[in-house]
Amino acid sequence: MTRVQLEHIIRAAGTIADVNDIVVIGSQSILGEFPDAPAELLVSSEADVFPRAHAERTDMIDAAIGQGSPFERAFGYFAHGVDETTAILPEGWRDRLILVTGENTRFVRGWCLEVHDLAIAKYAAGREKDREFTRALARNAMVRRNVLEGRLASTLLDERVRDLVTRRIAADFSGAAR
Repeated sequence: MTRVQLEHIIRAAGTIADVNDIVVIGSQSILGEFPDAPAELLVSSEADVFPRAHAERTDMIDAAIGQGSPFERAFGYFAHGVDETTAILPEGWRDRLILVTGENTRFVRGWCLEVHDLAIAKYAAGREKDREFTRALARNAMVRRNVLEGRLASTLLDERVRDLVTRRIAADFSGAAR
């Protein structure tokens, strides 16, 4: 997905849900902070989104521009309507959202996760695609280990998952001083 495609999804989701604010929490939220992110971080054709207010309208987004929709068939990418509990995020994540707005969004405000918050969500999810994503973030010096460790400390996780995330962060930064 490209930044222009994400802006299209933000615009469409805002129009469909009749809201001015759309939150993007999946991997493609990287495009908020890094509009020209490395290609290895942009492999997903879906953007996980929800209306900042009116969470009950998420299903409208899924139905109109979700997977298998005419929108996806026409453009090759789609929105996945989620809610804010979909991802495990550090305390204060809402205060760090990155604004994406302008003519391409028809001034609908897209709110993307800050990169360290996104990384914590990916570390906690721990699927192979998430691990590849976090390794790429570290390899491209897009995240700092000390910030990740601080965000992890403010994330509600059981101890087993916290230990896993701690090890995953260490592995991504092994041999690199970041």
